[in-house]
Amino acid sequence: ALRLKPLAMSLVVLKYEDLVAGKDLSESIFEAFGPSGLGALTISGIPTFVEKREKLLKLSHSVAHLSKESLEKLEHSKSLWNTGWSHGREKLGAEPDFSKGSFYGNPVFDPPADSTTYDPNLWPEELPEVEPAFKALGKVMTDVVVLVADQIDKLVASRVPEYKPVLHDALKNSKKVKGRLLYYYPTDSTKEDSWIGWHNDSGFLTALTSAIFVDDTTAKTIPNPDPEGGLWIVDRAGEPVHVDIPEDHLALQLGECCQIITGGLLVATPHSVRASKHPENKPIGRATFPCFVGTESDFILNAPPGISREQVFDKTPFSRVPPLSPRWIEGQTYGEFLKNTFAKFYEHNKTD
Repeated sequence: ALRLKPLAMSLVVLKYEDLVAGKDLSESIFEAFGPSGLGALTISGIPTFVEKREKLLKLSHSVAHLSKESLEKLEHSKSLWNTGWSHGREKLGAEPDFSKGSFYGNPVFDPPADSTTYDPNLWPEELPEVEPAFKALGKVMTDVVVLVADQIDKLVASRVPEYKPVLHDALKNSKKVKGRLLYYYPTDSTKEDSWIGWHNDSGFLTALTSAIFVDDTTAKTIPNPDPEGGLWIVDRAGEPVHVDIPEDHLALQLGECCQIITGGLLVATPHSVRASKHPENKPIGRATFPCFVGTESDFILNAPPGISREQVFDKTPFSRVPPLSPRWIEGQTYGEFLKNTFAKFYEHNKTD
């Protein structure tokens, strides 16, 4: 069993005003995403973020408790449940995962119904307030990701001479953004990854709000009942550490595609979400909203010229996450890499 460090760790913090001003934040970015960082940071002082976060997260309980008929109308099997409602469609280990419900959508673009490139948005008719709240928060989060991408370009270009600064423009011009309004149902499990299993983010950058906790019966917001519940990240020594995201900060996690295009200068880290223990038999739910900001599907995933495959891969062994090396082939597109990765994660979990 892995030894767990008890104290929640603070992440590197960037100020929103510094990002907007274009201040050079390379050192902080490297401290967070480089080989000795936790692969995550937070941003403080984002205008309107606090209200928009609260508005959307409070709707998560309502979405997750819609009638069975209403939720079935929001299911989209053609996208492999990657848009609209998804519950019990993913696996946690070898079993279907019923511990959480996900409502997916694109907050920055409404694809036309006949699109073969983008999944359609499906919004719950019974809760008309979900669509504007989802889009408002997702847009703010996406804009911050684009600002951080500019900082990543500058950092990598200064340290890897062959790197062409492509990330900022690729993300700024992309419509491939996926918001995921998550509701974690009450569970009695105290397993180390009882709410979300150990995984690396496979995309480019993931923006993530801190969670709110609710009494599942009354839908009332309550303080976090268990300081050990929530986000855990594996540090570079292979040890899981508990990470604290202040509620008025936006967290950003680095995905494997950024590790590839930066030639391993920046490294993605395995993380999981552990369920909170219940006080006095009160069933506790948790709501949060990650936003996955990717390039278009045809973006070519190559390391900078002169960087070897070995340099791209992190040396930290962590058997619970499928290694990156068999999943990435030079010259592969982002879309192909994601397909490969989903298949490998499925196999990896099946053998647990």
